[in-house]
This record gives sequence, C-alpha cells and structure tokens, in this order.
Amino acid sequence: MCMSNDGRDRTTRCDFCRLPCPEPTLSLDRSGVSYEFCSEACRDALRDSDRVFTEYHGHRRVSPGVSGLDTALPEGMPRNSFVLIRGQAGTRDTELHAELVWRTLQRGEPAVIVSFREPPTSVVERFLTLDWNVLPSLERGQLRIVDCFTDRLDNPDRLFDRMNDWNRHLHGVTEPASIDVRNPRDTAEIESKLDDALDESGMVDEGIVVIDSLTEFGTLVQPVQAYDFVKNVRADVCKGRFVPIFAGATPGPERDVFPHDLEYIADGIVDLAMDDSLVEHTLIKRIRIRKMSGVLVYAEWVAYEYTAEQGMVTFSPAEEMNGDDETSSTEPDGSASTDDTDGDVSES
Repeated sequence: MCMSNDGRDRTTRCDFCRLPCPEPTLSLDRSGVSYEFCSEACRDALRDSDRVFTEYHGHRRVSPGVSGLDTALPEGMPRNSFVLIRGQAGTRDTELHAELVWRTLQRGEPAVIVSFREPPTSVVERFLTLDWNVLPSLERGQLRIVDCFTDRLDNPDRLFDRMNDWNRHLHGVTEPASIDVRNPRDTAEIESKLDDALDESGMVDEGIVVIDSLTEFGTLVQPVQAYDFVKNVRADVCKGRFVPIFAGATPGPERDVFPHDLEYIADGIVDLAMDDSLVEHTLIKRIRIRKMSGVLVYAEWVAYEYTAEQGMVTFSPAEEMNGDDETSSTEPDGSASTDDTDGDVSES
C-alpha cells in the first residue's frame, strides 16, 4: 500500500495491466527498476513485452453525450453494453438514435447505423433536420449505414427516380458509405454486412452501433431467428469488440410480438414515454434509464424535448408552469413525478 501526499492510503496498481494489486504483490527487477504485479501472468507478460498498458482497459466506460442519459449515469456506461431503447409513439425516439450517433462523431469516433425503417437518404435527413451536418463524416468513412430497407421494395430503382435534386445529392454522398443488405430476412447476411462495416471503420473499443429498429426487424423473421440475431450481435459486437449497441424498439401489448421480453438479454434499458399527468391537457415526453449493468444508475423520470442543434433538452414541468426563466436542466430532478417508485437509484 502506498501513501499519497495528503497522507491517505493509495492502492498499488499492477505495472502491466493497471488493475489494483492484492497483497502481497509480485515483483520483477528490470534494468535496475523494480516493478510490481497483481499476477504471474502480468509479470511474465512484461518480461516478454516492450510495452505496458497505460490505463485500465478491462471495463472501459463512455458517457453517451445525451443530457437525459448522462445525468442518470454519473459513472458513464460500460462500452460492452447492449442497450434497448423502448420508445412509445411520439417520444421522438429516432431523434435520440441520431443524437447518440452525432455525439459519438463529435468525440472523433466512428458510428454504424443499421436501418430497417428507412433508406439511407432519409437517415441522413434526420440529422440535417436537427442541423447536424454528417456529410463530412459520411465522406471520410466515419459514419456508415447498413441498409436493410431499400432492397425490401418491389422496385428500388423507383425510389431514386422520384428523388428531387437535393435528395439526389444526398444519395450521391450517402451511397459510398452505405452497405446494402440484399435479403433483410437473412440474419446471417445482416450479421456479415454489419461485421464488414465495423471492420472497414476499424471499430474495436470505440464507436457505436445503432439499430433502427428491432420492432421492424421482428416483422421480417420468425421470433426465434430474431432473438438469435440479438444474442449473436451482442456477443460479437458488444462483448467481442467492446462497441456498444443501442437498439430501438416500440413496446406493444401483444406478448407474441418481438421484442417483448429482451430484458434478460439487454445490459441496459432506456424507457421513453408520453405522460399526461404532469400538466393538464398536455403530453410530456419523459426518459428514464431503468437498467444499466455494472454502473450506478439514477433511475428517475426526466422530462425532455428536442431542439435543433442542442438535441435533447431536459426541463422541469413544475418550473415551467411557475414561469421559471431557467427552462432547461441537466439535473435528474427534472421529472416532477408524484410516483415514489420513479425515483429509484439502482446499481446493477
């Protein structure tokens, strides 16, 4: 155990893997310098290597960069997470998908979108509507789109023929960054094309994948195939590459419609809901992280809206009704919920 300048104990960290060392440590003298290790494996690895890890890589975390999520995740989220986004109609869940990608691009990391609901040009338009210019990211290969929509059409060429000049321009920029899936009902092809996109972007321990949406995907294949697909991409992408996946889904009452029971598979669950109990005659959008394995979570409902450039803006409906000038907030107390169960703090 080492002592810091303020007299407090500071745990010794392994000179190879940077993890905390249990007592007693293992030692190795090299070129007149003494090193300490947590295990024989790390000691032997240093003996055979000319470099060490400069930081702890075991369960690296990342902050999504979206206000309604970051305030609920004070420790960030593990990079190897598969996160299910359950959004009711009207909650603007597609904007949340876009912002997750945009904040990733702003960090200088790559992103891949798997689109089942719309063609690549419409995916790009979603960003441009929020005044987020992703054309440079498409051009340099930082953003890629796995297109599981276009080839489902009876006549895909007609989609291009009906484009106006602006959409033809977007198509020209988007096409080189798009990977076509010829048969979206073939889960093996989707997995292969996703893997190609990740390889082309060199995505290991960085970046993000967004799937839009699992509900639409579930209309194309049998439930058993759909669940196997989710398990496979979670294993290959999240656990194998340490790249988080955010997968959108629309909850429904039907128990036989995919996905209705992915909670046991998902590492994280984000709920988006419309609430008419906070302000009379008004539907308020609210977001909550119900689950995120491995980190502290403030599982509170937070009211939000989307604006151009800023993206998700959280606020307190009570303050709005009282005429408070500070209408936006990034604090998790923006919920004003009267349900005591909504204010849980959990650590999975």
